[in-house]
Amino acid sequence: MITRGNGRSYGDASLNPVTTLSSLRLDRLLAFDQQNGLLTAEAGLLLSDLLAVFVPRGWFPSVTPGTRFVTLGGMLAADVHGKNHHVDGSFGDHVEHFALLCGDGVVRCCSRTQNVELFRATIGGMGLTGTILTITMRLRRIETPWMLQETARCRDLDETLAAFDASQSAPYSVAWIDCLAKGRARGRALLYRGEHVGEAALPTGAKPPRSMAGPPRLRVPIDIPGWVLNGWTVQAFNALYYRYSRPGNALIHYQQFFYPLDAFGDWNRLYGRRGFVQYQCVVPMAGGREAILQLLDRIAAAGTGSFLAVLKQFGTGSAAGQGGLLSFPMPGYTLAVDFPATTATFALMRDMDHIVADTGGRLYLAKDARMSVDLMSGCYPDVSRFREICRTVDPDHRYGSLLSERLSL
Repeated sequence: MITRGNGRSYGDASLNPVTTLSSLRLDRLLAFDQQNGLLTAEAGLLLSDLLAVFVPRGWFPSVTPGTRFVTLGGMLAADVHGKNHHVDGSFGDHVEHFALLCGDGVVRCCSRTQNVELFRATIGGMGLTGTILTITMRLRRIETPWMLQETARCRDLDETLAAFDASQSAPYSVAWIDCLAKGRARGRALLYRGEHVGEAALPTGAKPPRSMAGPPRLRVPIDIPGWVLNGWTVQAFNALYYRYSRPGNALIHYQQFFYPLDAFGDWNRLYGRRGFVQYQCVVPMAGGREAILQLLDRIAAAGTGSFLAVLKQFGTGSAAGQGGLLSFPMPGYTLAVDFPATTATFALMRDMDHIVADTGGRLYLAKDARMSVDLMSGCYPDVSRFREICRTVDPDHRYGSLLSERLSL
């Protein structure tokens, strides 16, 4: 069996043809230490519900992914990262402890001082160490639901990477990158910096934004025909988006900054009935510029670009020996690109795999549905230790998924 949260991972990590256990009924808030910002909740709690309760009370998660429709257990199992990894690390860095039901039937409390190896295996372990029951995590104080967003236009990859280097003190930073731009414009991007706005900085008369805790009101009603989304249309969209996006500062709602796609329900239908795949990799700082250029060249040559391509800079994250054994982030640059699911796309991603592997990078398990065992072993040096820990707490191999079968985990 495998335990499934809200099904927002893009690959096969939460799928098992025999038994899939939903955690969505485990959604209670259990305790909150207001002095230290420590929240204890069941693992099936949706991030959207946490935000609805705590943002009006002046609290925000220390790390959030790009959608609020995920469970806390899923966030831990994928060790999600956000736009602030360069300063705050990933989600697991802000988890104090959790209760885990293992395959041998034992519920274990895991922390940095108790069941430490199992703690590290579960963070980023894609649910293969057991069912996460409860999580105690740290929240951060905020004064308002508003964000100050600064937009910078970068003419090529060198300007984009320099802008990231200049944004080290910014609480949040992320770039939309034009993955089909060629020549001198290769790697052109719009870099967004953000920070939480205090009450004193709000304009006079600013009213609290409308709560958007519920599902999105706008939806893509049909599957868009496959021929609509092609290299020409994406190239035209990217050029217009880059040209007409205004540099400067803007006061926006936190959901607009962190979760822009959540405003559109069923947005995946833009890719037609065949759907899409996302390729997300990270490459180290050393050689990272050349690797990103090579990846962009492959994408542009294939003409299988995306209007949604994101580049972020990762920081050091956890101290050595404390992070998740299969956690994705490492110091470097992470590129995420959505592609229509076609035969040509899978051939393109195989070419991209070689670039990532040769640079010493890795692929994100939460977004992957096609990585090979050899690539996995080369990307994640602690995978053997992970397998050993799983065998110790799950000797009968009761936990498994299509991902674990594919990658021999």
